[in-house]
Amino acid sequence: MRKMFILLLTLMPFALFASDGAETDIIQRTVNFIIFAAILYYLLADKIKAFFAGRTESIQAELDKVQDTLKESEQKVADAEKKLEEAKKLAAEIVSGANADIEKIKASIAKSVEDDIAHLEKNFDNKTDAELRKAKVAVVEEILNELLNNDNLDISQDELANIVMKRVA
Repeated sequence: MRKMFILLLTLMPFALFASDGAETDIIQRTVNFIIFAAILYYLLADKIKAFFAGRTESIQAELDKVQDTLKESEQKVADAEKKLEEAKKLAAEIVSGANADIEKIKASIAKSVEDDIAHLEKNFDNKTDAELRKAKVAVVEEILNELLNNDNLDISQDELANIVMKRVA
């Protein structure tokens, strides 16, 4: 940069004094502008470079911050998806376990109902047999009372047993 400034200062006199005869102040204004721009550059170059370097660093820092936030968000999304998959697996296990429990409960209820039905049938058969015996006893007793109350009827024991057997059967 300084070489360019020195080169500019050495070439300036040639530019100032080189004229072809036409007097215009455009050349002087151009030379003055170049000198002004060179002085400004000489005085402000370090500050401008520092400003843009700082600005670049701050933009880079913001970009890094955003990228870190993006990576954290992506990691959180991945973790959430993993937890979702685990929750789905757990739900499937719970459902299958519940279905197995339901089947076990159904089987135990069916067995209990079958046992109750068998018990009721047995009780019914026992009560039917008991009522049948009571009815037989009542019929036999009625017949015997009828026969025994009849005074004019002489029946032997064998005949009485045969009559009872015919009546009961």
